[in-house]
Amino acid sequence: MTEMPRLESDEVEASKAPLMEHLLELRSRLIKCVLAVILGCLICIPFLDEIISLLMWPFQVAIERYNADMVAVGRDAIDLELISTYPLETFFVKLKIALFGGIVLGFPVLSYQVYRFVAPGLYKNEKRAFLPYLLVSPLLFVAGASLVFFFIFPFVMQFALGQQMITEDQSIELLTKIADYLKLATTLFLAFGLSFQLPVILSLLGRAGIIRADTLKKGRKYALFGIAVFAAFVTPPDPFSQFILIAAIYLLYEVSIISVSVLQKEKPKPEVA
Repeated sequence: MTEMPRLESDEVEASKAPLMEHLLELRSRLIKCVLAVILGCLICIPFLDEIISLLMWPFQVAIERYNADMVAVGRDAIDLELISTYPLETFFVKLKIALFGGIVLGFPVLSYQVYRFVAPGLYKNEKRAFLPYLLVSPLLFVAGASLVFFFIFPFVMQFALGQQMITEDQSIELLTKIADYLKLATTLFLAFGLSFQLPVILSLLGRAGIIRADTLKKGRKYALFGIAVFAAFVTPPDPFSQFILIAAIYLLYEVSIISVSVLQKEKPKPEVA
């Protein structure tokens, strides 16, 4: 009965390395991460115009919906375009988009480098448990970003356009800077994409024994309050996007409870190399 834990300890002890060796490996992993992001940026540079056009799709959809509402009540349609207020604004916007695209394209490499760095300190069964989360995490991020792109962002821009009307005879013309528009877009993408990582984080904590399903169940009201505060900070001040983000994160919280409950029932047996 005592040989199995001892063999597991030997497995971890055999993987230990001096501090300097760990630092050198960390430097190597960071260099590979930076190179992956740079390569992703270089891939995005020839397609920057197409990427900008793609990111402007929610803006065009919002204008079409707004114009349809205006025509329905007998008002004239509008034709808005994004503007820049200083000469190099568009250039710096393209640089930021290239960097953002580089991070997105390089995300699989970044995740793999993180896994390779921590893998020597894991048992075999822990390595196999970690890999599925490594694969699910990018899918959840894409799911959150897609929800923003196809559903949330067009309604946010339509809400913004609707704020132009003060009275029937007075209105405020909306002139949106391209930098502000893309900053709002990337903020929403990151907010929803990172929020969708909640099941992965809580499941890992549950598998490690740091958190239990009963604790998550008892903390539902506190979690809901925290989710509402988080949504108020990361979304524009419109109730629609805030409600959608709150509902999405809370649904993921409930999914996390189920996932942690299943993991608690499983009792993985320690494996020996």
